[in-house]
Amino acid sequence: MANILDRYTFNNGVVAKNRLAVAPMTHWSSDTNGHATAEELAYIKPRAAGFGLFIAAATAVNPQSRAFVGEPNACCDDDIEHLKKVADTIKSQGALAILQIHHGGKETLPDATDGLGVVAPSADAERNAREISLSEIEQTIADFGQATRRAMAAGFDGVEIHGANNYLLQQFVSPHHNHRTDQYGGSLENRLRFPVAVLESVQAACQDNPKFIVGYRITPEEPFADGITMTDTLALVDELARRRLQYIHISLQGFYNKARRGADTNRTRLDIIHEKLQNTDIALIGVGGLRTPQQAIDAFNTGTAEFTAIGLGVLANPDFALRVKDGNFANIRNTIDLNQSADDYQMPQNLWEKMAWFVR
Repeated sequence: MANILDRYTFNNGVVAKNRLAVAPMTHWSSDTNGHATAEELAYIKPRAAGFGLFIAAATAVNPQSRAFVGEPNACCDDDIEHLKKVADTIKSQGALAILQIHHGGKETLPDATDGLGVVAPSADAERNAREISLSEIEQTIADFGQATRRAMAAGFDGVEIHGANNYLLQQFVSPHHNHRTDQYGGSLENRLRFPVAVLESVQAACQDNPKFIVGYRITPEEPFADGITMTDTLALVDELARRRLQYIHISLQGFYNKARRGADTNRTRLDIIHEKLQNTDIALIGVGGLRTPQQAIDAFNTGTAEFTAIGLGVLANPDFALRVKDGNFANIRNTIDLNQSADDYQMPQNLWEKMAWFVR
């Protein structure tokens, strides 16, 4: 059985020094231009130490895509020098630097769209979102490719396409959100057309850089009666696998969560997806509720993913991966004490003020 500290070689030959990944987490700490601040870099640096992969926070691909105050930008070439600061900070600690590229869809902030309005696969009056036009779809596909080009220019080792957490790509896959009647809606094949086109755009942007990692993050099921099921997700996994990206990252509240619909409900979602990928050379990243080094090790030892990603555990313990490496599990913090301060956790103040959201 593999060890969590073993090296991993991706299918493009790039080597991660171990199987630990920092999960992408919003930090609300870039400046008003979407550029890295000193606080943001100081937050990232200790948390990258000891990890094989560090997946940076969701980063906007165009002005219509920002879903958070303080979200980083990869919208124009002026952003490259600021993205480079993030990549350099991560890589200085020996981790592979992955930029998560993102469009919020109906979750986009209305005031952050440069007057373009909030867009979604279909109009949503509750979210004041209008249906994205065909020309905007094509432009957004191209924008993901351009964001990839900027990530390469900034020195990142790869990008992760954010197709999870109720943002635009997931909204297109979901029959709950997508009521289109054109080539991007209706059948499952049509609903997968947009995320597949985004992946192809990203891969085209880095085709001359075969060592550049491309990953894709998925939320495997939705709670809505007409939402995404494991059947939909396994079809998406097939489409992604055909295009031989480097990894698929499954976004879960709990690492051991079992399937709800469309697959064996006695098995975990990760186990089902891992089996789907068993005849490929594509890595699977699992995440969900892992707060301590021992929990991370135990999860990895299930054999259901090539990487274990850590979220809250890294927020609470900036030296998380170093503790795994050294076997130092004493005095580990498995939650955030809201009676303490941002300085106690080496966090930007804006992030600290959101901690009640993280530990809910």
